[in-house]
Amino acid sequence: MIKPEDIGRTVRRYREKLLQDDYRPTFHFALPDSNGDPADPNGAFYADGRYHIMYLYRTAEGNFHWAHISSFDLLHWRHHTDALCVSGKDQGCFSGGAFLDDDGTAYLTFWKFPSPEENGDNGGTAIAFSKPPYEHWERITPLAVEAGKTELDRIDKGVRDELVEGKIRHVGCADPSNIWKMNGRYYLQTGNKKVLQYWGSGETADKYYSGDWTDLFCSDDMKNWRYVERFYINPHTDDTYPDETEDDMCPSFLPLYDAKENGNKTDKYLQLFISHNRGCQYYVGELDGERFIPFKHGRMSWRDNAYFAPEALIDEKNRHIMWAWLLDNPPCDFDTFGWSGVWSFPRVVWWENDTLRMSPVSELDLLQYDRHSPRPKENGEIEIHDGEVFRLRATFDCDAQDKAGFRVRVNKNGDSYASVYYDRERSSLVLDTSLCRDDKWGIKEEAPFELSEGEMLSLDIFVDKSVIEVYANERQAICRRVYSKNASESVGVYLMGERESLKSLNVWRLKPTNFY
Repeated sequence: MIKPEDIGRTVRRYREKLLQDDYRPTFHFALPDSNGDPADPNGAFYADGRYHIMYLYRTAEGNFHWAHISSFDLLHWRHHTDALCVSGKDQGCFSGGAFLDDDGTAYLTFWKFPSPEENGDNGGTAIAFSKPPYEHWERITPLAVEAGKTELDRIDKGVRDELVEGKIRHVGCADPSNIWKMNGRYYLQTGNKKVLQYWGSGETADKYYSGDWTDLFCSDDMKNWRYVERFYINPHTDDTYPDETEDDMCPSFLPLYDAKENGNKTDKYLQLFISHNRGCQYYVGELDGERFIPFKHGRMSWRDNAYFAPEALIDEKNRHIMWAWLLDNPPCDFDTFGWSGVWSFPRVVWWENDTLRMSPVSELDLLQYDRHSPRPKENGEIEIHDGEVFRLRATFDCDAQDKAGFRVRVNKNGDSYASVYYDRERSSLVLDTSLCRDDKWGIKEEAPFELSEGEMLSLDIFVDKSVIEVYANERQAICRRVYSKNASESVGVYLMGERESLKSLNVWRLKPTNFY
């Protein structure tokens, strides 16, 4: 029998191991234990002044659970008991969303992970609910597509068949979205990866099933659901839109507001989602009855799928806040470091001047201290107090130069670093980690971004051990991870571009918020 003092000693050693880790972030949320592979943020909702969000993790037995955390300030998180676990013959839960009804009941939608056993659960969409204070969650069983007929969770590994316009069509039942309510009726989407994988790709692909879409279901009582139609059609306005290989999974569908905080609700909606091969992206569009009509597409991951699995909520300040899992962890990191799973910092998105704007939540300012305004040396070096964890805000006049930005996490030899800069010639915001990672994630990522005539460049850069997150003029952002060798010695910061073009520079140290 294991003694309590032995458990305490082991837990203490584990905490100390993580505290001494040169790569573990301090204020970007990192899983406090267990294997976050995957570590999707899921089931986010706001109630009674508290932010609730779940995260996916792999248990020691190889199953998948949803952990539950909550916060009053988006910085410090309290752990609850797991919201969703293995139930019946399934292997736990994959991604989904959340919804807070008018009576305060919270609902979680999720994909039951199928069992490989012959008589196991085939998986499918499921729903659980909880009343305040949201400590215990109960599944709604069964979910029926039409009362007395077929059940939504009686399907084949993320796919079911529906009669559509006189034809049997394959419909996705994986990765359900959040629920929304319209005219007294409930709606949710389901992701299409499994349908695309089985019927929309390869030499025998049926074009009807290729590319990205979601399927829409509706209900009057949260128990009996009926299939409506595909929720949207990819307009393929230009070649930057998703192609035939890209799916739509982990969808989040919420309204957009016209300001960062305390704005007015617009008639525009944001569909956040991933394609597994290209990462996080979005559509902006409008609702026409029960169908979503997208008119603008954008990406949040451009070269690979490092920025992954978005989740979002709306809070009392009318803020549309999102998180994403940073997928670019090194291989076998749980076995190597004892932890796995990091998120981007909570990001506010809003619709202004026909543009999706973005910024870190204002609560981040509460972590700042020891502000200083160093002047770059002749060689570009910038002396700061802590090159491992800091915030840097700078403005540049870029009219007379092609590149402006910084090198961060520079080692003593100057041959290992990450570059963050604006490339005027290529009209892009760049985060280049190719010199500080020697695996597939060490790349030069470029996000489309262009300054208007006479506009100053404003960079807001966060370095948090292995995480680098950058915003440009509240119109573009990139977030990636770095794993420099001799990380504790890779703390240099250098200016890129002419010193005369740098018009302002402020650097802050940042307080840690993670448990350890």
